[in-house]
Amino acid sequence: MVTTTKTKTASNTSKAVELETVTVRFVGDSGDGMQLTGSQFTNTSAIVGNDLNTLPDYPAEIRAPAGSLGGVSGFQVNFSSKRIHTPGDCLHALIAFNPAALKTNLADLDHGGILVVNSDAFSQSNLDKAGYESNPLEDGSLDDYKLFAIPVGKLNAEAVADTGLSTKAAGRCKNFFALGVVYWLYERPLEPTTRWIEQKFAKAPAVVEANCKALKAGYYFGETAEIFPLTYRVPPAKIPAGKYRKITGNEATALGLVAAAKLADKKLFYASYPITPASDILHELAKRKNCSVKTFQAEDEIAAVCAAIGSSFGGAMAVTGTSGPGIALKGEAMGLAVIMELPLVIINVQRGGPSTGLPTKTEQADLLQAIYGRHGECPMPVLAASTAPDCFTMAIEAFRIATKYMTPVLLLTDGYLANGAEPWKIPSVDGLPKIEVKHPTDPDNYHPYQRDENLSRPWAIPGTPGLEHRLGGLEKDALTGNVCYLPENHEKMIHTRAAKIAKIADDLPLLEVDGDQSGDLLVLTWGSPFGATTTAVEQCRERGLSVSHAHLRYLEPMQKNVGEVLSRFKRILIPEMNLGQLSSRIRSLYLVDTISLSKVQGKPFMIREIETKIEQVLSEI
Repeated sequence: MVTTTKTKTASNTSKAVELETVTVRFVGDSGDGMQLTGSQFTNTSAIVGNDLNTLPDYPAEIRAPAGSLGGVSGFQVNFSSKRIHTPGDCLHALIAFNPAALKTNLADLDHGGILVVNSDAFSQSNLDKAGYESNPLEDGSLDDYKLFAIPVGKLNAEAVADTGLSTKAAGRCKNFFALGVVYWLYERPLEPTTRWIEQKFAKAPAVVEANCKALKAGYYFGETAEIFPLTYRVPPAKIPAGKYRKITGNEATALGLVAAAKLADKKLFYASYPITPASDILHELAKRKNCSVKTFQAEDEIAAVCAAIGSSFGGAMAVTGTSGPGIALKGEAMGLAVIMELPLVIINVQRGGPSTGLPTKTEQADLLQAIYGRHGECPMPVLAASTAPDCFTMAIEAFRIATKYMTPVLLLTDGYLANGAEPWKIPSVDGLPKIEVKHPTDPDNYHPYQRDENLSRPWAIPGTPGLEHRLGGLEKDALTGNVCYLPENHEKMIHTRAAKIAKIADDLPLLEVDGDQSGDLLVLTWGSPFGATTTAVEQCRERGLSVSHAHLRYLEPMQKNVGEVLSRFKRILIPEMNLGQLSSRIRSLYLVDTISLSKVQGKPFMIREIETKIEQVLSEI
C-alpha cells in the first residue's frame, strides 16, 4: 500500500510517500566506507522499528585498483513495516559512488528507481576504468531512472573545510554526506549515527566534528536543494514484543557457542585459522574472555582442529571454525575425532569454490563434503542454520548433540548468513535447551568404550584417579580402548559408530510443513534459501497455488518423518546454491524424483527466481 502526504520544510514543500518495504544499496570503492555506511543505515532502521535484512558484498581482491570493477564494495538493506525474510530483490534506490559501482549494480535497480550518484567521480579516467565509452550521466542511458547527480566530493569538502583536516582525511567523510542525503530521503533520524561517531572517534575531536558536519550537510542538502520531489516513509513493523538487537550470523554463532558452554557449565575453547567468511567468529569470541572463553589463532587449519581435539580431550567445550577449503585440510583430524569419539563442533561458513574460488561470495556446495568428506566409514552429524539468528540456536544444538552422543558435529552456515544481519529477539535463558555433561569419577569397572543407552562412551577427564585411558587414531577394542586389529572388532566398531549417529534421529523434532500438509508441490530447502523460499511460497499461496514448504536443519541424520512427508506431495522442488547436492541425496535415500533448482553465482536466491520455478513446475502437473 502506498499513501502520500505533504511535508513542509523551511524552504520547500515535498510529498512524503508511505511504502511498506524499501531496498537500498550503497556501492563504491572498497575504501569508500560502503560497509560502514550500510551498517549505520541498518542500525538506524532497526532503532526506527523496521524489520530488516541485509546483504553486505565485499570485493575478493585486497586493495583492488581504485575505480576498477573488481574493487566495488556494496551493502544492501531491505527494511519494512512487515515481516521480511530476504535482503530484497529489486532495488528501490541505488547510491553509486563511482562509474564502476554504477556499471556493476545498475541491472538490479528497478525501472523508475532512485539513482543517486557522486558526479564528481565521473571523470574520464574513472569512466575508462569502468569500460564506459561515454558518460552515462550525459548520454541518456539512465533516462529510465530517477537520476540525481550530486557533486558529493565538492559539497563534502565545503562542509568540513573549517575542521582542520587534510584534504585526504576530509575526503573520507563523503560517505557520511551521502548517508545524510539518504537519511533525509527515507525520513531516518541523524541522532543514532552522530552518537556512534562521537563514541567511535572520541579521541579525535576533529574527526568527530568533520563526520557529523558531513552527515548533517548531506541531510540538509536533501531538505533544501529542492531536487527531490518526494521523500519516503516506512512505518515501524508490528513484531512480537520483546528485547531485540541486530545480529549477523557470525555474531549469533559466537554467542550460541558461549551460551552452550554456559549451559553446560564448561569453559569454551575456540581454535581457528583466519579465513573468509568465518573470521568474524574468532573476532567476536576473542572479546568474550569474561565468559571463560579462550581463543587460539593457529598457524594453519590442521593445527587449529588438532588443538580443539586436544582441548576436548581435556574436558573443554571445543570448537574450530573455517570455510570450505579449511574443511578439506581438517578432514584427517576430523576422522581422528570420530574414532576417538570426542565432542567437538566444527563450523563451516561456506563460500564459493573450488580451491580459493570466491572467497567473499556465498555458496552452499559443501553438503556432500560435510557428510562424506573423510576417508573410511566416518559418520558425523551435520546441521545447518537457516537464518542469521538461527545460527545461535543451531550452535547450541550442535553442542547438545556433540556432548550427549560423544561425537564431533559439523555445523554449516554460509557467507550470506554469516555477514547478513536481521533483528534477533533475545531469548530467555530459561527457554534454552539443557546441556548436561557428566564426567565419570568412579574407577570401579571403568572402561573407556563402555556405552550408555545412547551408545555414547564416557567422557573421562585426564588426570582423574583410576580412569587412565588411551586414545588415538588406531582402531580400538570395543570395550577397553586398547589398539585392536581384529577384523571382527573393526567391523563391530564401524557398525557401532554408525548406529550411534543414526540413533540421533530419535532425538530430533519431526519435520514440519508450512502450508497444506499434502498437495501438488513441496519446496524442500536447507540453509540460507529458507528466506527467499518462505516468501515465494507465501506469495504463491496467496494466489491460490497448491505449494507448501519444508526446511531441513538436520542433514545427517535427517528427521525420522522426512520420507513420509515427501510421499504426500506430487512433486518435490529443491532450491540450492550448488548443482543439486541435497536433491541427489534425497533421491538416493527416499527414491523420490526431485526437481533441482540450482544457483551458483556467489549470490543468494531472489524471491522471484523461486516463485517463477514454482509456477513452472505447477503448470506441468
